Amino acid sequence: MSTMGNNETLTIETDSEKEVIREDIEFHYFSYLIILFTVYLTSFLVPAFLFLAYIFLFFLPNFLEISNFFSLFLSTNSLVALISMPLIIIGCYLIRLFFIALLARAFWRMSEKKSPTKSGIIPRNFSSKTLDEYHKRSFLIKYPKNIFTKGIFPWLSNWLFNFMGASKIGKGSTLEESVCNDKFLEVGKNVYIGANSTLTSHLVEGIFGNIAYFKIKVGDNVTAPAANMIAPGVEINNNSYLLPLASAAKHSILKGKSYYWGIPLRRIFKKKIMKFLKLNESDLSKDDQIRKNQEIIETGRIIENQSNHINTSKKPYEQKENYHSKDIIIDFTTSSAISRVNVKFLVIYIPIFWLSGMLVTIMFYTFTYYLSNWILIALFIPAMIILMWFTFIIACFFFSKLFLVLINLIHKPKEGIFKAVKGDHDFEFWCLRTELKKIVFWLMRNWPLPWMDILAFKWFGINMTISSSLHDSWCDGEFINFGRRVLIGQGSTIMSSMVIGKYLIIKRVICDDYSLVGGHTTIAPGTIVGKDTFVSAISNTVYNQILEPGWIYMGIPVVKFKPNKYAETRRAVIMKKDVDKEKKYEVEHEVNIEKEKEDLI
Repeated sequence: MSTMGNNETLTIETDSEKEVIREDIEFHYFSYLIILFTVYLTSFLVPAFLFLAYIFLFFLPNFLEISNFFSLFLSTNSLVALISMPLIIIGCYLIRLFFIALLARAFWRMSEKKSPTKSGIIPRNFSSKTLDEYHKRSFLIKYPKNIFTKGIFPWLSNWLFNFMGASKIGKGSTLEESVCNDKFLEVGKNVYIGANSTLTSHLVEGIFGNIAYFKIKVGDNVTAPAANMIAPGVEINNNSYLLPLASAAKHSILKGKSYYWGIPLRRIFKKKIMKFLKLNESDLSKDDQIRKNQEIIETGRIIENQSNHINTSKKPYEQKENYHSKDIIIDFTTSSAISRVNVKFLVIYIPIFWLSGMLVTIMFYTFTYYLSNWILIALFIPAMIILMWFTFIIACFFFSKLFLVLINLIHKPKEGIFKAVKGDHDFEFWCLRTELKKIVFWLMRNWPLPWMDILAFKWFGINMTISSSLHDSWCDGEFINFGRRVLIGQGSTIMSSMVIGKYLIIKRVICDDYSLVGGHTTIAPGTIVGKDTFVSAISNTVYNQILEPGWIYMGIPVVKFKPNKYAETRRAVIMKKDVDKEKKYEVEHEVNIEKEKEDLI
């Protein structure tokens, strides 16, 4: 028995007593709010001061107050003001991101000094400094992560985690949007973690249970395409390729240089890989040989072309001379190629934001010019802000579409299986199209009108109607056909493109009329969901799978369960189950419908 302050007595479990401590955990919400508002408000100070100084000291006198239209393009100062506006906006945005990261880093280090992060079990049935600081860091990471990953430069999130010290992420790695993927991770180089894949270093085992908190280690050249779940303490070694939904239990170790599949995941071999990727034996053999040649070079060995004799007398820098460039293909995974393509996106983002920002700036100046009375300005400013935000989104929407049309004229999108390597035009243009669409999808989905994302998907290449719904799901922006009244559940992933190892698969997905995809379900490229077909929650399809009309499918991968007859079943009778007596019985009840429509039953 142990006695605590405030006259609280807690019983500690012993061999003879099975009672355990169950103390309500006290969350320090006030300190959480102080941290949030400090980071949020303080990060605005410097960029806001710089932006206002630029507007009033340079942009206003040299552009907005110029009465002669032709002088705007003949005066050097006016041209500089015109061209520099988008650069100033982007610069202020980046400065704010830096201050968010800097302040979050300061709070993070203060928390680490109080209780350093380390692998182990954290008891959650009573308060402790370790538990308090764990919760504080979990809260602290959320706002910076959300700002970076959902912003216009999402690849800066890797820098954020490294700068704060929350995780260590190697060069060329890409972590797509997910609920976790933020703290206590050690990720190598050229790693790709796909949409809705989760690296979770912590698991809560009940309200009064424990927190399993162990570092996740991911080696180099690892890919996890979509909906993969990696539990605490998992170690994934170099060149491990996970197929969709492949999930690793706590403390699993993957030796690497192979493909993995299943829940829990297991190693699979060439026959399964060829069936999933639609490849032949020669493709995989060539791929294996390329990897072996690269490993030989990296370890300082040499194979002579004529005699297959290993010459160990030569120095490493001399060994490469025995290979021709066509014999050596560097094993880029998709993430390393994406990291090199991202620099090109800046060229497209600048004119989009510049043109959109100019429309908003002119609108704001016109508003303040004609409403010289500050009382009227204060009265109408909320409506004006909403109107300017709407104008900016629509302008980005329009100009992004123009650039997309131009890109598609240069290189037409097509279906197929491509190498996810730098230099492959199909892969690089796929990366370019994807990132160009992301900014519009993000703007539309964060707008208060939830149906506007349907317009964005329609405008950017998805064939669908307003009657269909995407409830907080992740969906590719091309090669997808939705019929009438298609419903996609929350947390689902609809992929017409998928990265498996070093291969990029692009294949059209079709969801016919009145089909339904349950929550947290993954639809792979090439899937055809028939009319009136229902795919159950927490399921997934495989590449090129055809689901017949009028059926319910479920499982991993999905299989036929039973015909979809729910619209025809008796609505006035339900089946109840007596769990204790293991009996079933029918009960009649009233049908919830208007009186004038009862004849339709």
